[in-house]
Amino acid sequence: MIKYINKTVEYLQEKGFNKPEVGIILGTGLGQLTKEIEIIAEVSYNHIPHFPTATVEFHKGKLIYGILEGKMVIVMQGRFHLYEGYTLQDVTYPVRVMEKLGIKTLLVSNASGAINLNYNKGELMLIDDHINLQGSSPLAFKGVEKLGERFTDMSAPYNLEINSKFKAIAKANNITLHEGVYASVVGPQLETRAEYRMLKIIGADAVGMSTVPEIIVANHLNLKVAAVSVLTDECDPENLKPVDISEIIAMAGKAEPNMITLFKALIKTI
Repeated sequence: MIKYINKTVEYLQEKGFNKPEVGIILGTGLGQLTKEIEIIAEVSYNHIPHFPTATVEFHKGKLIYGILEGKMVIVMQGRFHLYEGYTLQDVTYPVRVMEKLGIKTLLVSNASGAINLNYNKGELMLIDDHINLQGSSPLAFKGVEKLGERFTDMSAPYNLEINSKFKAIAKANNITLHEGVYASVVGPQLETRAEYRMLKIIGADAVGMSTVPEIIVANHLNLKVAAVSVLTDECDPENLKPVDISEIIAMAGKAEPNMITLFKALIKTI
């Protein structure tokens, strides 16, 4: 993997990706942040050596490098998921590449379902902790110790300083920002009523199909990391209605301006 990472990094450096400070992973329906960036270089995933290719139609599949709020950023417009047939090492490969390019901070967004019924769709949730229900770990491979500590500490996987800043920014801008626990499942099917009940019992406030693998690897690489979920639907097992994926995408788009406000204001402080 080290050999692959080095080849990928060399290719991106040749394309102008030079010492980014902040990495950003944009989740489902959350691609508009790129319009706020002074773009210096961009490249499609399928042109990058050893990079996975996004197979989900609403994930763009571009790596973008540029200036946002005075900081050099590298943005994944579209991410990878276990349900696309990738391994957890594939899913998290871009995080390792971004770290090798120079990032010190990783910001992650996603679309998720609200398990906590005090939360409403269209609102945001700052992730304080998570539950990994994807059945494995992105660190479970031979030679992982060459890239970082095998037994990575996860007592506080989300940076407390960044989370405090996010909360202050949300308050200053009158943005509803809940704070809670995110459960990551495999997907791509949505959950049953019984599964939503289980998730509530074990302490999840929201559920999605991404983010946790990237957070684990970011901690493995000693990056400062934070993540925000857009709550796109309400998962009430006693009142469960069929969900159309197009409705989820539309709700993510509706909430996106608040996410952009948070990310831009935070990056200004880094």
